[in-house]
Amino acid sequence: MAKAKDKYDDVEFVRDEVTQIYEAGRGNLADVLYRELIVNALKCKRDTLDILDLKVLSRAMAEFRFAARVFRPYRTIRKGSIFGSARTPEDDPYFKYAVEFARLLAEEEFMVITGAAEGIMKAGNVGAGAERSFGVNILLPFEQAANVIIGDDPKLVTFKCFFIRKIFFLMEAHAVALFPGGFGTHDEGFETLTLIQTGKTPPMPFLLMEIPGQDYWHNYDKFIREQLLGRSLISPEDLSLYKIIESPEEGVACIKSYYSTYHSIRHVRGKLVIRLEHGLAGGGDKARVYAIVRDLVMKADPVPVRVEKEDLLGAFACFWPVKLGLGWDTRLMFPLVRGRGARRTVRRGDNVRNGRRRLNMRVRGRVAALDEVRG
Repeated sequence: MAKAKDKYDDVEFVRDEVTQIYEAGRGNLADVLYRELIVNALKCKRDTLDILDLKVLSRAMAEFRFAARVFRPYRTIRKGSIFGSARTPEDDPYFKYAVEFARLLAEEEFMVITGAAEGIMKAGNVGAGAERSFGVNILLPFEQAANVIIGDDPKLVTFKCFFIRKIFFLMEAHAVALFPGGFGTHDEGFETLTLIQTGKTPPMPFLLMEIPGQDYWHNYDKFIREQLLGRSLISPEDLSLYKIIESPEEGVACIKSYYSTYHSIRHVRGKLVIRLEHGLAGGGDKARVYAIVRDLVMKADPVPVRVEKEDLLGAFACFWPVKLGLGWDTRLMFPLVRGRGARRTVRRGDNVRNGRRRLNMRVRGRVAALDEVRG
């Protein structure tokens, strides 16, 4: 039976779609970005890129588009990414540890993202159940068939490109848990640490899951302290980026505590905005927030401000002007009512981008402390 013709194979249909995008003008950001995608595709032809380059670009875009479509309906639900070895047997204590951790996380209304294979990845899907699981699988010649929990689920995405897969592991995550694993686990772990350290991904809990009495992650921590910190290759505050956890309950409690006050961080029109889960109760709580960020800001008294609806859906906020030495025009803003849907408006310029990175690096260590501020 002949394969049905896709409407995107129809020249007239494609021409009409492109015409609509270009006639829409620049009032709609989505249409502007559609145009940029079209232009970049045309520039590939102009630049006569090699066939291999075109294959990588085409595959990466197709995989990103499909994965984004899968995750999009669940963007309002927090998720935890679980990394670990595909070779961990089901009778291993770490397998049971991962099952229980994922189960408790799902009970707190989180969803779980795993690599969808066997071992620790299967344990995460078993614990959370298919309904609260995502699988981001990778095509490999061995070890990586999808497990039975997520194998037939519409929330399974199979990638050929490792780098696109890793983007979704972190872009969609609000917490990361590492169980013992091999090269892949450490690759994912160090990339996560690098992105959090440099401000390329928002602050989040990064947990190293250890069974009491075991030394897998304690030796990892020893190496980092003696070799990286000992040689001044990282800063002392970088040790706060990760935490060794010795029970499923401790891991889930750590994540809950992290998000008990802190909600998220956004860059909105030249401002670094820290959104909270609840309002600040009064002067006392504002003073406690100020104590956390005092070395970043110019004065103790925040300035109340009405945030524009298009920025934070009308949330009320207060902000502290940031010291000029941080390198760009920004403000720390703490919404008094949680605002959803902040638009990511990024101003261009190397000074702005570099300043944002420096500010993120200084702010990330304060986020965990916000859980002590109660509304």
